[in-house]
Amino acid sequence: MIWGGREVVLFLLLGTVVAGVSGCVSPSHHRHEADKRARRAIALVQQEALGKREVIDVDSPADTLRRRLLLDEKLSHRGPASLGLRDLPDSEYWNAGKHLDPAGAATNDIMPMKIGLLESLQVSARNSREYREAKEKLFRAALDLDLEGKEFKTTFSAMLAAEYERDASASDDSNTTKEDADTTASDDGTVATTVQTGEMGVTHKLLNGVELSGKILVDLVRLLTQDTASALGLSADASISIPLLRGAGRKVAAEPLKQAEQNLLYQVYGFERFKREFGVRVAEEYLGVLREGQQVRNAEENYRRLVAAARRARRLADAGRLPEFQFDQAVQDELRARIRWVDARQSYSSRLDAFKLVLGLPPDAHIALDDGELERLRAIADRFVVDEPDIPRGAAVPPADAPIKLKEPGKQGAGPLEIDAEQAIRLALANRLDLRTAEGKVEDTQRKVLVAADALRAEITLLGRAKLGERRNSASGASSGDSELDTGKGIFSGLLTVDLPFERRAERVGYRRSLLDLEKTVRDFQELEDRIKLDVRQALRDMLKAREGVLVQLKAVALAEKRVRSTDMFLQAGRAQVRDVLDSQEALLGAQNALTAAVVSYRTAELELQRDLGLLEVSQNGLWQEYDPEGSAE
Repeated sequence: MIWGGREVVLFLLLGTVVAGVSGCVSPSHHRHEADKRARRAIALVQQEALGKREVIDVDSPADTLRRRLLLDEKLSHRGPASLGLRDLPDSEYWNAGKHLDPAGAATNDIMPMKIGLLESLQVSARNSREYREAKEKLFRAALDLDLEGKEFKTTFSAMLAAEYERDASASDDSNTTKEDADTTASDDGTVATTVQTGEMGVTHKLLNGVELSGKILVDLVRLLTQDTASALGLSADASISIPLLRGAGRKVAAEPLKQAEQNLLYQVYGFERFKREFGVRVAEEYLGVLREGQQVRNAEENYRRLVAAARRARRLADAGRLPEFQFDQAVQDELRARIRWVDARQSYSSRLDAFKLVLGLPPDAHIALDDGELERLRAIADRFVVDEPDIPRGAAVPPADAPIKLKEPGKQGAGPLEIDAEQAIRLALANRLDLRTAEGKVEDTQRKVLVAADALRAEITLLGRAKLGERRNSASGASSGDSELDTGKGIFSGLLTVDLPFERRAERVGYRRSLLDLEKTVRDFQELEDRIKLDVRQALRDMLKAREGVLVQLKAVALAEKRVRSTDMFLQAGRAQVRDVLDSQEALLGAQNALTAAVVSYRTAELELQRDLGLLEVSQNGLWQEYDPEGSAE
């Protein structure tokens, strides 16, 4: 095959384009480009919607706390997939170096001796599978927006083709003269031809529905026999499509892109809302484990007291100062206390294992929680106590049948978050991100009604096309000569198509359905608004109830401790029975457990109220900033 200067120039030109494109199409390049576009879109929406930016990293970390626990503590696991994506071995289907960033996402997981509440939030943000899925859902919405935006971007295309044709039928053609054969074929009558074709095109769709396209084609035909003549084909083709009625205008043509933008906004709102809900859930689970641990300690102390009570009853019975059946009662309560202690230990272990799953850690990993969190909550609860004078012994007491005026729960000693219900509702309606999403969906459905109504119209499209130059191929051969882009010889055409709306049954049904969808979307918005009001009012009630519970149980514990001491002394003095001591022990255990539950309930209600108000700020690393009513303006 003999190549001339034209072939070399054409292939060098197109080869440069192909090589430049090919050098940028590795999987790693595409992954980085997709990540860059998605992160940029997320950052822009975050800044506009939330006034802040957070880097959403969905890459698999080089190391995780779960992985370190499995390896360091030699915990049982099935295989490489148990450790993480980066531990999967390379195979014929998978090559980590080809698809993943070698460095991986950074991880700052630290495993302290005891995990506090804030550490639990941070660990869950880095290890929880549910948390990672929420980030990936947001990232997918950004990828969808990038894909939808492709429809309105300038798109370039390039193609290079080479064809070789050998025609041996020329020697058998009786109509071919000797002179023609001498100029078109080789000695045996065979004709060999090469055709090199290069094509470059560009397309662009405007937001108003107008579509533009154009392409340039270069053909180089060369005979490889006889005089090896050649011809250059050069042609250009451009077209434009303009919708005039149906499908015309930015509001209709760009609706898919607008909806993709809205979907990303909703996912940004949704992820922010998820962080708050997930943070509160982690806190509730954490405090729930601490409550179970406190119940274990209470049950253990109660068990010890009842063992001591049984021993004391044995000595008194042996001395003849106590009936034998009362000693049996003490032993029975001791046995019940043991069962209660064992049950409390098992319940605590189960709750702790479940909490590890919430954090994204193996349930058989060895972790300990900071019990000091309960002490800090107890210190907060002490601020609710309002000193009330005790009724002195011998003081005048109203008769039992005298009218009784009950004291209504009030704001005295209330926490800073126990704000007025109307103020709380106004804050929630102004800050709840899911309410913003529901409001945005009302507008989305309105746009869909507009699009559905547009589909009922006639479709009128104006088409225009311009074509310059001529193509060359093996059939035309080299005898046609070179072609040129001569506007004087171009072909220009226009076409107006009209599709009258005689049959629009499907469109009519779609339009009616869009109106029904709008009705439902408005009702959904109203229901969410009312539910938000209900949640806020209920959260305030829960705080009041929990505060009253703390006050009551503080007094109940103090009374129960006093009762235990007095009945024990009366028993030793022979003025009380064993049953009195046992009942006082039971009352103390119940009061201690109820106090722990009340303290945890109040703290949980505080967090839930901030969540329902939309004012609990949580970073993607799990750190939160609580709402301060005294330092924040409504």
